[in-house]
Amino acid sequence: MSRLRAVVAALTLGAPFAATAADVTRVASSFEDDDPFGMFIDVGFENTHRRTKIVREVLPEASGGTRQYANELWYTGNDPRLNFDLAIGIARDVELSFGLPIVFQRNEEWRFVSETNAATSSIINNCLRPNGSLTTPGCNPFTRTGTEPLFNVPLETFRGGVGNMRFGLAWGIFNQRKDETKPNWVLGLDYEAPTAALLDPSVVTSKEERGGVGDRVHKYTMYTALSRRIGIAEPYFKVHYTVPVRGPGAYSNCNNPNVGLGTPSNCDLPGWDRKETGIQAPHTGGMMFGSEVQVYNQPTRKFTLDARAIANYVSEGRYYNELSGALRKLLQTGDYMQVGGQLGLKVQISDVLGLKGSGTFLYNTDHALTDEKMGKDLDGSGEVDPTVNPAEINPNFDFRTDFVSRRFYASESKDFRLDLSATFTF
Repeated sequence: MSRLRAVVAALTLGAPFAATAADVTRVASSFEDDDPFGMFIDVGFENTHRRTKIVREVLPEASGGTRQYANELWYTGNDPRLNFDLAIGIARDVELSFGLPIVFQRNEEWRFVSETNAATSSIINNCLRPNGSLTTPGCNPFTRTGTEPLFNVPLETFRGGVGNMRFGLAWGIFNQRKDETKPNWVLGLDYEAPTAALLDPSVVTSKEERGGVGDRVHKYTMYTALSRRIGIAEPYFKVHYTVPVRGPGAYSNCNNPNVGLGTPSNCDLPGWDRKETGIQAPHTGGMMFGSEVQVYNQPTRKFTLDARAIANYVSEGRYYNELSGALRKLLQTGDYMQVGGQLGLKVQISDVLGLKGSGTFLYNTDHALTDEKMGKDLDGSGEVDPTVNPAEINPNFDFRTDFVSRRFYASESKDFRLDLSATFTF
């Protein structure tokens, strides 16, 4: 036991041991014997930058029957916002929270990659209409005769506004400060309400006339997190899962059927109601693990490093992705993984004020950006046959972008995020 105490003393550099929760297990608590009311106010600036190379399948005939991909575009998206979060203890180790983001701007830009230009891009030299017919008789993409671009490049879109409100409830099942034999263990549920103005991808935007940022989808996130202070370190672990539920007024591409739909006449027919043709937000889940390390501990100042590894899964769905702003519609997107990490620093200036800063990097695995299914068997014949029953064609299916050998994919996709925030503790 004496050897163990010596090791602990060395780890803490002689500092007194105090079991305080890491950020992922922090819970506002009220009605404590020594603190009748607990509250946290977080005000932070967040800027997320995504950069993705967009590639396209090459026609099998042109590649010897082997699927290949041609580099087309660089996509960049920038999303700076101000986040307000309030957490109030409503009982011992029980917290009610509220959050609201203000999106200053959500700007997107598409430009050709270095080896592609207007003369060689299949986006510009396109001979098909969404229904699969030729733009003009005798259209030739190689001579650029009779072609119509999918969209013009370079291109920019501009959005912004107040984001979705968030409400949360968290319960600290165990609290190490109260019982040193147990870790900090939190169980929580967050609800994101679809309060933001609707994002309509078909609307042309400008810096003066920005579009909305809301998807009109209810999101329920369940999570649990554990941490335990061991000397100057506090390792932690968190898992989470988000279930989306389409809300009233959610967008459907059939709202504007003349923008990129192959068979708009099938909108609202049996089998193709708004539930089938509208947004299908992805399920998301993930985990993180890491540790906070207290590198400086004085009565008036505390410095803590925070390093974590992150892994997330995003399921397939039809939603706004890296090509939606250019094609002006929601797109069927393949599933993908996000892997990366975060490095942060916390500075506790006083019992009331703390400052935090962090940088996050995530790599997104390659995935499809345009992958609508052609249709579904509605007459029970056992197959989808558009020639026999045209009503079986998916209204969203676009022969220009969803047909095999014409689909677009996200490649070399990376997210960079910077967070700066102040926390007021009461």
